[in-house]
Amino acid sequence: MKPQSLQDLEGMNQKFVTLAQAIPADKFTWRPADGTRSIAAVFLHVAGERYGILALMGIAPPPGLDLKNLEASTTDKAQVIDQLNKSWEFTRGTINNMTNAEFAKPQPKLGPEANSGDVVYILVADAHEHLGQIIAYARINGVVPPWTVAAQKRAAAAPKPQ
Repeated sequence: MKPQSLQDLEGMNQKFVTLAQAIPADKFTWRPADGTRSIAAVFLHVAGERYGILALMGIAPPPGLDLKNLEASTTDKAQVIDQLNKSWEFTRGTINNMTNAEFAKPQPKLGPEANSGDVVYILVADAHEHLGQIIAYARINGVVPPWTVAAQKRAAAAPKPQ
């Protein structure tokens, strides 16, 4: 589970970061409706949930990090991307340092059969959910995800069947 989780989370982090880079800075305050998260807030929510979900295993977030206010802490594009990268480094380091025995460690507060591997699974599933959300936000604002642009270019450059 460890290698696949890390591979999946790494790929999603790359997508979060490249999409954040592709979205114009002036769109970071855009939100689809009142009472919903802005683009910046979605990215910061992702960063915060990495710490929060890992806390289910007793992993403390970095000292001085204000998780309760992280989501609303900034709309500055560079700072948002920095938070994504910092939270990913923290997540990667935490999972890399887990042994197989630690993946199997019971987490009874999550359910009678739950273990730390389930917490990592929650982290992966949550990231997929928010990646879909931020892709929709980007597309509504006319931004095509960079990996889609790259795939379209490859398809256009491929030899056509005769």
